[in-house]
Amino acid sequence: MAQHQRKCTKAPVGDLSTFDAESFTHGGFTHRVFRKGSGPAVLVITEMPGISPMVLGFADRVAALGCTAILPDLFGRAGRDPVAGNKLVNTVRGMGTMLAACISREFTAFAAGKSSRVVDWLRALARREHERCGGPGVGVIGMCFTGGFALAMAVDDVVLAPVLSQPSLPISLSAKHKSSIDTSPADLCVVADRCANDRLQVLGLRFQHDPFVPGERFAFLRQTLGDAFVSIELDQSDGNPAGPLKHHHSVLTGDLIDEPGEPTRDALDAVMDLIRSKLLTP
Repeated sequence: MAQHQRKCTKAPVGDLSTFDAESFTHGGFTHRVFRKGSGPAVLVITEMPGISPMVLGFADRVAALGCTAILPDLFGRAGRDPVAGNKLVNTVRGMGTMLAACISREFTAFAAGKSSRVVDWLRALARREHERCGGPGVGVIGMCFTGGFALAMAVDDVVLAPVLSQPSLPISLSAKHKSSIDTSPADLCVVADRCANDRLQVLGLRFQHDPFVPGERFAFLRQTLGDAFVSIELDQSDGNPAGPLKHHHSVLTGDLIDEPGEPTRDALDAVMDLIRSKLLTP
């Protein structure tokens, strides 16, 4: 009998034209915001190098769940596929977007234990969307460069479902950087207090041996937040062989195998279950 061949279905893609667009200003910063769906708000904060078709596909899942998917447009060009076309051109574009974000005064890419300034803008957006969409609170999914933003935003009690998918900041330049996250000690204390007293749960996702998300970072979060930090750490063999990087990195998008029973799909389902339990279940 022939051995069963593994089916490695890629993550679905979405179409930017199916989302409404507007601008939001707070604290001297203005960014576009894309939105889709109805029900409690869930902020989907894109990974590098911007709001890709797969990030839009993930947002489509959030909307189908019965929530309003809110996508802040913080860097890159929304809707562009980062792997379609010429590989060299895509690499140069991606590096340019990364460099621009690293030197921007809105982001903190290299400092350990410091929240980015853009988090204040995101908190204001979350409060506005909560008032607009209703429900018990909001969810926040940060990815890659923005993974830690979901943690820093959880100081606000309007945030009920924070998800840190492959949180990559601060960039791992030293042991200190690896054993920290881009959230200030004061913000971490507030989040830890919410975990202890308000039953806040923080979900973290990563691939083991991902050079951008060291294991020490999740160990630090477990030490800081205790059992309230629920980590899903996948083997490299769990990622989609068609993923864009040498080491698997993007749990919910580029390295997802979208098939029932696959570890990455189980991780995706855990994210959806958290949103459902915190925002949609009476």
